[in-house]
Amino acid sequence: MLNILAVFLGGGIGACARYMTSILCVNLFKINLPISTFIVNIVGCFLIGFLYILFVEKIQTSNPLKLLLTVGFCGGLTTFSTFSAELFEMIQNQQFLHASIYVMISVIIGSVAVYFGGYCARFL
Repeated sequence: MLNILAVFLGGGIGACARYMTSILCVNLFKINLPISTFIVNIVGCFLIGFLYILFVEKIQTSNPLKLLLTVGFCGGLTTFSTFSAELFEMIQNQQFLHASIYVMISVIIGSVAVYFGGYCARFL
C-alpha cells in the first residue's frame, strides 16, 4: 500500500509540474510549437537517467522513494500521450516536415538526456 501511495503522490506532483511548465511556456513563448511537452519530456529523460544510476550504483534507498521519484514524479511529469496528440495534429494539418523534425529531435535529444543524466549522477 505504501508503494501505491508513493506513486500516487509522485505522479500528482509530476503532473502539477507539467501543468505549471505548460502555463509558463504559453506565457513565455508566443509560438505555435509544442515547447512545453518537449521540455518536460527532455527534463524527465534527464531525471530518469540520473535517478537510475543514483539508485543502481550510488545509494540504497527504500522502494517507495524510488517509486515516488521514478514511476510517480517522472511518469507524471513526462507525457507520451500529449506528444502523440501533438504529432497527430501536425500530421492532420499536413505539417509533415514539422512532425518529422519533432519526432527526430524528441527521440535523439531525449536519448542524449537520459545518458547525460546518468553521466552526471556518476559524479556524485
